[in-house]
Amino acid sequence: MAVPSPWIAWPQGADPAAVRRAASGAHESFLCTGRAPGIRTVVLDSWRRCARSGVDPERASPSVALTDEQLRLRRRDHPLAAVLPLVRDLLVDPAADAGQVVALADAAGHLLWVEGHPGLLRRAERMGFAPGACWREEEAGTNAPGTALALDHPVQIFASEHFSRAVHPWSCAAAPVHDPATGRVLGVLDVTGGDHVASPQALALVRAAAAAAEGELLLRHRQGAAAPAPRGRTRSAPRAAAPRAAAPSPPATGAAAPSPPATGAAATGPGAAPGTARLQVLGRDRALLTTPDGRTRELAPRHSEILLLLSRHPGGLSADALAALLHEEESARVTVRAEMSRLRRLVGDALLGSRPYRLTAPLATDADDVRRLLARGAHRQALRHCPGPVLPRSGAPGVVEEREALAAGLRAVLLRHAGPELLAEWARRPEGRTDPRVLEAALRALPPGSPRRTLIAADLAALAAPPRPRPASGAPAAPSAAVPRPRGSAPPPPAPPSPKAPSPKAPSRRRAAPPRTATLPQPPRG
Repeated sequence: MAVPSPWIAWPQGADPAAVRRAASGAHESFLCTGRAPGIRTVVLDSWRRCARSGVDPERASPSVALTDEQLRLRRRDHPLAAVLPLVRDLLVDPAADAGQVVALADAAGHLLWVEGHPGLLRRAERMGFAPGACWREEEAGTNAPGTALALDHPVQIFASEHFSRAVHPWSCAAAPVHDPATGRVLGVLDVTGGDHVASPQALALVRAAAAAAEGELLLRHRQGAAAPAPRGRTRSAPRAAAPRAAAPSPPATGAAAPSPPATGAAATGPGAAPGTARLQVLGRDRALLTTPDGRTRELAPRHSEILLLLSRHPGGLSADALAALLHEEESARVTVRAEMSRLRRLVGDALLGSRPYRLTAPLATDADDVRRLLARGAHRQALRHCPGPVLPRSGAPGVVEEREALAAGLRAVLLRHAGPELLAEWARRPEGRTDPRVLEAALRALPPGSPRRTLIAADLAALAAPPRPRPASGAPAAPSAAVPRPRGSAPPPPAPPSPKAPSPKAPSRRRAAPPRTATLPQPPRG
């Protein structure tokens, strides 16, 4: 049974109303007793930080920390100003009527831009969610942008999980944005609205948008148009200065590994630095690792997951944190240490470090390459470099989050910008054929006479059709149609005779023996 991610407000299929009631009860219990049974550890730890900082849960709204002039200057000079058009394109414009607002804040928690539905903006301003206000935890209590900055991790905060009562009607999802060249936290991207913002898909979309923003910053940095030096915080271990990259579409699982380049350097994707190790995880169950000297190795599924997760956490992970992302429930430390020891023997100490577990050299991934292409607006190239989902069969919570985030970002960009041909191509892929939004968009975009409309309409109808009932246990199977035998071929061998059913015996005239002690039926397992 999968353990839900601690960063997601409620797992897929949960009842938001029930989660809201449980969170409200836990909030009251914490304020009265200091205990909060049933609440997420991420939220409980934040409540404790807020209590130690003296945050008043009855306070109406946080203070406005920036004057109009300070806000104007900070907007002008801040590195995130360069990605504001991209954020508007991905999150603000497509969701103009979705009942949510989008905010960009600096590393200190000051809201620099807050945009979205006008009516909702007015409501948000009444609780102090407005440009210039400070929403770090020490000022506003538990909230997605403040907690994401405090932990340097994407997170959702749902309803009564907010420390301040004034924010209980709202939900939010936020992800930090880093300078891809230095690893510094530049700020945080947040979506705030109703219960739908606490869904797993909403956090995946915010993470994808934050990754696209980092890709845009990396592109500007390479082109010599980098923004001014950031004033943000630095991670515990900064990201590698060399950019991540990816290779062209990897072969399908089980295919032969590609030959290393003649130069001996690792093959690189668009914009990648030569001599960078590369990890291919798209459309593969076993990642393909290419080292800087050109050697290629197919990794075991668990080692594939570990390297991918370490590439997404440049600051490193403790054994417990890595175990949680891998979903190791029992003997977590021992299991993770054993796997890391095996992996280090495979790839060497030049790539892996310990205390905490971390990468000691740049590692490019094809997933990051797709994000960069999306940020550049190269949608067709992004699709060509994305042969499938991230480690499709992995059930590790950390990998599932990465897979959903990339899929949500790709879908959002394609639905917004792709033309008929690109939408039709995506709709014929396995992941597109099960996505009704992609299928509907492709049908709308294709001309009426296109033959591909028939196939796409059939896929859409199959998704809408109710599932066929299974035959009852013991019911005879439907007769299968006879397959015609090619002319001149030998007839098939006769089927073996079926065993005859025993003929019913004549009833005995003897008196039946008294029954023995009855055996009670055992309850079903599980």
